[in-house]
Amino acid sequence: MNKKPNEDHVFYRNLNRFYPAVRRGEGIYLYDTEGKAYIDGSGGAVVAALGHGLREIETAMLAQLGNVAFAHGSQFTSPAAVELAARLVAMAPDNMSRVYFLSGGSEAVETAVKMARQYQVDRGKPMKFKVISRWTSYHGNTLGALALSGHTGRRRYYQPLIQHTPHIVPAYCYRCPCGRKPESCALECADDLEKTILYEGPDSVSAFLAEPVVGATAGALVPKDGYFQRIREICDRYDVLLIVDEVMTGIGRTGRNFAVDHWGVKPDMIVCAKGLGAGYYPVFGVITTEAVHRAIKEGNGNFVHGHTYSQNPLACATALAVLEYIEKHDLVRRSADLGAYLLERLRGLYRHDIVGDVRGLGLFAGVEFVRNRETKEPFPPAQKVNTLVSNLAFAKGLIVYPGGGGADGVNGDHVLIAPPFIITEGEIDRLTAILDATVGEVAAELH
Repeated sequence: MNKKPNEDHVFYRNLNRFYPAVRRGEGIYLYDTEGKAYIDGSGGAVVAALGHGLREIETAMLAQLGNVAFAHGSQFTSPAAVELAARLVAMAPDNMSRVYFLSGGSEAVETAVKMARQYQVDRGKPMKFKVISRWTSYHGNTLGALALSGHTGRRRYYQPLIQHTPHIVPAYCYRCPCGRKPESCALECADDLEKTILYEGPDSVSAFLAEPVVGATAGALVPKDGYFQRIREICDRYDVLLIVDEVMTGIGRTGRNFAVDHWGVKPDMIVCAKGLGAGYYPVFGVITTEAVHRAIKEGNGNFVHGHTYSQNPLACATALAVLEYIEKHDLVRRSADLGAYLLERLRGLYRHDIVGDVRGLGLFAGVEFVRNRETKEPFPPAQKVNTLVSNLAFAKGLIVYPGGGGADGVNGDHVLIAPPFIITEGEIDRLTAILDATVGEVAAELH
């Protein structure tokens, strides 16, 4: 992989990296134009939940293309949108009843925030506008979503453009912000929400936004049981909407329809995204309650918001085919079962002293790297350990999703592993063997 950076007219994300050209995908593999195979161990950016090249999805897309590919959501609905909304409502907690469709995760998060704001205004509480989120979180790259994200490294370049939003400490058991051991946890990280609501003023707080399992910025942080139940109680106490960002974790990724289902919590809104289109077409949604819908219907009567590809017929037809495939092959259960096997195999990485923590839920796992396992001291950011691991794995034919800054927004290295639900135990063995060899070589290089 020592090739020069690409010299075509594409504006690449990393201007100093060489990107091989992808030719095709099949199952859990991607193939470049030179014929090299890569295990898609992260589903790209936790997107390709069903793998690649499924003819069932292609057939559904072609059928919709044969009818109509585009109609604007301000002018038409479509049978696909109506059916998809019904299916998502059936999958979601039983307090959910309405779905607003979009084409991107950042815009879906901002849609939820705007929906919460209009809900408050239309029910006669215009002073409720603040949205509280958490440090060590990621909610998108648009300026609004970035303001809500709690990752100082991603925010640094754009700080002058970002509106201030209040943040609370994360549910980060490996690096407990409250100085607790797991056995002595009293959920002070959840109680920080109540303190912040009181500090900001309950009459000014509209919503609390959180990922049930933190993904990109910290590598599959799973909260302690009881955390989200406590969060729900606090939100109810102060008339604050609970929005869960399931852009990465929704649609079966953690072994449940939605990650929040693990704790039996009913949010006011669910933002679902990547797994819904499974990489075949961009489709994202905000699922909400009848109470939110009714307040806007009886207030303004119009949701003062919209995007060009909202309720797109082709997107909705693709998502329907994805959900049908998941149901037909019982892939949510498969994600739970194979996720347990994946986590078991990943724990073998502890034999390398740079591995500080292995964690996850379903087929959504993270490996955090540390300079000192005893003290949990992270590597200096300049060493780019996450990049070293992901680049070497890529050269060996394995794609993982690197991230940094989990420890404090700047320091900390991890990789995410989130393979397609169709992966087999044998393929997990191959994936973890490549990752094991990779981590071993990086550890030797660092020492």
